[in-house]
Amino acid sequence: MPTEELKQDATHYLMHTYTRQPLSIVRGRGTKVYDLEGREYIDFVGGIAVNILGHGHPDLVQAIQRQAAQLIHASNLYYTEPQVKLAQVLVDHSFADKVFFCNSGAEANEAAIKLARRYSHDKYGAGRFEIVTMKNSFHGRTMATLTATGQEKVQKGYEPLLPGFSYVAFNNLEEVEQAVTDKTAAIMLEPIQGEGGVYVADREYLKQVRDLCARKDVLLIFDEVQTGMGRTGTLFAYEQLGVQPDIMTLAKGLGGGVPIGACLATDSVAKAFSPGSHASTFGGNPLACAAGLAVCRVLLDGRVLDQARRMGEYLAKGLSDCKERHRVVREVRGLGLLQGVELDMDGKVVVSECLARGILINGTGEHVLRFVPPLIITHLEIDRLLDTLAQIFSKQAA
Repeated sequence: MPTEELKQDATHYLMHTYTRQPLSIVRGRGTKVYDLEGREYIDFVGGIAVNILGHGHPDLVQAIQRQAAQLIHASNLYYTEPQVKLAQVLVDHSFADKVFFCNSGAEANEAAIKLARRYSHDKYGAGRFEIVTMKNSFHGRTMATLTATGQEKVQKGYEPLLPGFSYVAFNNLEEVEQAVTDKTAAIMLEPIQGEGGVYVADREYLKQVRDLCARKDVLLIFDEVQTGMGRTGTLFAYEQLGVQPDIMTLAKGLGGGVPIGACLATDSVAKAFSPGSHASTFGGNPLACAAGLAVCRVLLDGRVLDQARRMGEYLAKGLSDCKERHRVVREVRGLGLLQGVELDMDGKVVVSECLARGILINGTGEHVLRFVPPLIITHLEIDRLLDTLAQIFSKQAA
């Protein structure tokens, strides 16, 4: 089926909830994907920070094949080995003691919100349920998580929103301190605001927020849906930033492309959940957990994480050099292989130009380009991206 025909059928049958590029991807291998017409593209989107091992990684493919042949789903009425083993790996390599599995980042954040409210309710009663989140944050599109999201454009048309959320400026301790009251149950933030424009949390700011939470007995929730699983060069971003949360959420890279989410917490907080207090029919199914185990094993081997660190530094330096040479580049920011470039021009033009030159990138907002490639990206592929960007920026300046 040609791409144009597929686009027409999509318009006819699919709800119009996405603005899609004029491209039909049919297969992928490593850091590259191929369209219906056989054209090759270097993938700097990676399924939006999902395909951390690239496309068709043999360990991940084999794990999915083996598990699919053995058992895909059994429900959480019974124990399954892949779920317990994946939970153990996540606990052994994080601050957390317990894990709840679900199917997406939004569901993981929904679980975190419910857990924080339940914990606070059990400890302090019904009046302590409010959660402070950050302006320009993004936590998902369920009713609770879009309310937690500090962007009006995400919330527009869905009012009335869930009560109990307030929003403060990111990296602004004074506003956080003013927002915390005796009704506050938790502070929720992303170590790096990906959808909000690739803004990195300041280390000292995070330390002070952690201290504030300890003084007020308020839970600290880190949304690591985009930053977790090696994206920043360590398994979790909080390891580099020097602050441990009470609750952390994961998804995206955890399954390497298979839908899975997780909410991790310390023992004292996790005890707030009991049988019947939260659940997910598909959450933690054997297939998704087998995929998550394969991803974790590859990352814990160390070589991919080492490459992610090196390539993150290389990409950041290359983009910074690009800023020095091209006035259209206003700012470069990010950590590891989550990098953002703010422009003095429409970012959609650059996305389209890169697509025409065989490179997939995406933008957040009108003026920020975001780069979240597979962690196996190479020097040569980054060089091609940088050369392509230079050509586009020079063309705009001409």
